[in-house]
Amino acid sequence: MKKSIVLIFFTLVAATSLKAQFSEFGLMGGVSYYMGDLNPDVPFKQVMPAGGVFYRYNFNERFSVRGTFTASYLMGDDNKSKVQSQLDRNLRFESWLYEFSITGEFNFFKYAPGDMHHFITPFLFGGIAIFSFNPRAEASDGEMYELQPLGTEGQETTTYPDRKAYSLTTASIPFGLGVKCNISKTFSVGLEWGMRYTFTDYLDDVSGTYADPRVVGAQGGPIAEELANRSNLPVETLEGRQRGNSKTNDWYSFALVTFSMNIKARPAKCPAYQ
Repeated sequence: MKKSIVLIFFTLVAATSLKAQFSEFGLMGGVSYYMGDLNPDVPFKQVMPAGGVFYRYNFNERFSVRGTFTASYLMGDDNKSKVQSQLDRNLRFESWLYEFSITGEFNFFKYAPGDMHHFITPFLFGGIAIFSFNPRAEASDGEMYELQPLGTEGQETTTYPDRKAYSLTTASIPFGLGVKCNISKTFSVGLEWGMRYTFTDYLDDVSGTYADPRVVGAQGGPIAEELANRSNLPVETLEGRQRGNSKTNDWYSFALVTFSMNIKARPAKCPAYQ
């Protein structure tokens, strides 16, 4: 009985050590970009810096799960377009974005951190994320203003009771592909590219139709009226014209290099067990 208990104990220790060796902590850095009303169809346009940290747990040689915190900066500008309607609209925005995601990964080849026999694999990933953002724009006075409180499309006015202020925290669906490689028994590197489908169309503060500029100005002041309409359209004919495409939500994307370290348990001290 004593021998059985000892055997079970060391088996549990071995299993715990194996699981610990499958854990990783890492850093990531690269670029981000946005796609939406101000950039409908051009990937890697106006790329901005991005970086973060992650923890990965590998269940086996094929499947793993990862928790990630990423910070980035996004930007969009109609003046960077070759489409005349966007040039005429003349809107722009920029925003910090902070994301926490949980994603699952599937390895095409057998792979384990620190295993120099199965040291490289392409992989796919997908999951769920929560992110916060806060679009801003520069007015003619040279100052940057947060756009959501200004109600640039008539949000929170009695004239447009159906237009509610959009949330600055919402969800997205991350998915993408990459490749990871062990460079030693302790360290691994990777390269990945992923898209995020968001559940908002206001990442850029642009979605539906123009509101009456006088209503926007009465609610948010002259700065709101200015940033709601930067085109040369006459005020008298502005209301109801298309400002954005409310039928499609916005996207953002990361292209990142990752660097991770294996988190290993202390080796067993029992010489007989070793």
